[in-house]
Amino acid sequence: MQLPEYQQPTRSGQPTPDRTIDPIKEQARQVAAAVDAVYVEKPTSYRDDTPLPVVGTAPPVAQPGRTPMSQGATDASVVMLCGGGAAFLVSGGVSLVMWASESADPVVCGIVFGAPVALALALGRLFGKVKATVEAAPAPVHNHFNGTVHQDQRRTTTKTVGVIANTRTQTR
Repeated sequence: MQLPEYQQPTRSGQPTPDRTIDPIKEQARQVAAAVDAVYVEKPTSYRDDTPLPVVGTAPPVAQPGRTPMSQGATDASVVMLCGGGAAFLVSGGVSLVMWASESADPVVCGIVFGAPVALALALGRLFGKVKATVEAAPAPVHNHFNGTVHQDQRRTTTKTVGVIANTRTQTR
């Protein structure tokens, strides 16, 4: 880009003798040349095509999007999805039977299709309670002795009284 007032230099690099160069216009020309030099197309990015290592030493980083879940949370979400699908299928079956029969009573269909679900829930709770009771019960202790055994049946009681905490131990 050149300013219109600027005289083109001759081949020797000097301006033509008929016009003199104004220093302000020369500075403006230099600024315009600097701006033109900036706008010349230059690469602004670089693509590295070297292959990436399969396994690196960097620790894993959580990616944007869904947050990572524990195994328990994943299992619970699968159970919820399966329960939703089962409820959809059962309700669709009930609807289909009621539509096909044209005389089915909704209460009767609810009892017929709901009874197995209620029974399964009740049995699941019962088995869960039995399992919790078995796990909470103390394990039986079996002692096997060889030779003479002496059993000490003394009882020791401790009583702490007073401001200065006088402790008395009594063995019977």
